[in-house]
Amino acid sequence: MSVTEAERLPALLRGDFHVHSTFSDDARSTLAENIAAASAAGLRTVRLTDHVRASTTWVPEFVAAVAAESVPDGLTVVTGVEAKLLDASGAVDTPADLVVGPGGVDAVVIGDHQFPGTDGPWSPTATRERLDAGLSDDDALDLLIEASIRAMERTRHAQLAHWFSILPKVGLDEAQLGPERLLAWAEAAAATATIVEVNEKWACPGPAAIAALLDAGARIVASTDSHVASDVGRYSRVPQLLDAAAASSRAEREGGR
Repeated sequence: MSVTEAERLPALLRGDFHVHSTFSDDARSTLAENIAAASAAGLRTVRLTDHVRASTTWVPEFVAAVAAESVPDGLTVVTGVEAKLLDASGAVDTPADLVVGPGGVDAVVIGDHQFPGTDGPWSPTATRERLDAGLSDDDALDLLIEASIRAMERTRHAQLAHWFSILPKVGLDEAQLGPERLLAWAEAAAATATIVEVNEKWACPGPAAIAALLDAGARIVASTDSHVASDVGRYSRVPQLLDAAAASSRAEREGGR
């Protein structure tokens, strides 16, 4: 990461690229409340994002509702649907008729809610059982990175949500990924123009992954993953992650002199 890149990181906090509304069954605030909160927080961009699965039918209603909202001057509103990564092939749980681009949502926000198994999504419990039964940590990490790359290759206009949040749930640690896996993942994000969010709620990805993304030229954004309007644009953990990424990259450059 260059000095210029490190200096521009605080500007990321002027956006919130993962904000849920009452279109998601676990969120409490309306589209209008989220837009007002984003403006009050001084944001320049907000991505209104709600959960879908293959059976979801309300996406056109969501797109129309967002388009009908009044947007304050200085704020840009974009849309997304959050869908889970399903398996090692990189399949994502979206409706078959989902429109991404003009007339539809602006992005597919892919979440690592479960572990991408070879035969479908594995719950954290099922993944831990496989690890206990002999699946090595390295093989599991390779599977996650391979699935991540395939998902980015298969999904147009993608954004990765809270990436690597699945690891502590299955008893693994992001630090185990190592530089080679992170490099492959970050380069795939850059090559596919996939956006990667630094997530306030889950405090991930970590500094090493953020630095790898920036070194690869991938785009990162900040997100709160808010489910209530009072959280929109409110960051405490993301700035710490960005600062740590900048410090790590700076130390690596200086160590290489």
